[in-house]
Amino acid sequence: MLLDLLERRYGRIVWWDASPEEVIIGAVLTQQTRWENVEQALENLSKAGICSTEGIAAADAATIEEQIRPAGFYRVKTRRLKAVSLMVQESGGIRALGEMPTADLREALLAVHGVGEETADSILCYGFQRASFVIDAYTRRICGCMGISGSYRDLKDLFERVLPAEATAHAQAHGWIVEYAKEFCGKKRCEECRIKIL
Repeated sequence: MLLDLLERRYGRIVWWDASPEEVIIGAVLTQQTRWENVEQALENLSKAGICSTEGIAAADAATIEEQIRPAGFYRVKTRRLKAVSLMVQESGGIRALGEMPTADLREALLAVHGVGEETADSILCYGFQRASFVIDAYTRRICGCMGISGSYRDLKDLFERVLPAEATAHAQAHGWIVEYAKEFCGKKRCEECRIKIL
């Protein structure tokens, strides 16, 4: 019912259409910051010629820190970017990761320091087009308004049971939730929210 409502409201949307490498980098940068800040950091990395896991792995920390400063927590995020980029290189590169089964790839991502479930699932869904649903703060908030709570795994399983087992469906549904939450939750328009009465 929730997804039907959101689909009627937003229709088909393209949300985070980028290369696997940019998604990996962006997923780390977006931790605890607004997307607009991430876009600026990604643009800076591109201009510096290091918006790739190979570029991040080869660059010195000070250079990365300077480029990603708009995304906040730039020292911590530099260490995390270095760690995930090293994992990509040691695994044989993006192509090799793309050939891994989803469960194995998720496990490899989660083994990287600073990559949690939300970051890993964002990389899987948007970077590698896997049917792996992302549970973020917006999703938790909207589920909470519907009286649904649970662990990350509980909520992920709930969405993955009702969605078709294809990445596009997962990306669309997550994109709808983000757009709805930005429109209503972020502006405290609770009295207008249709979700509360579902």
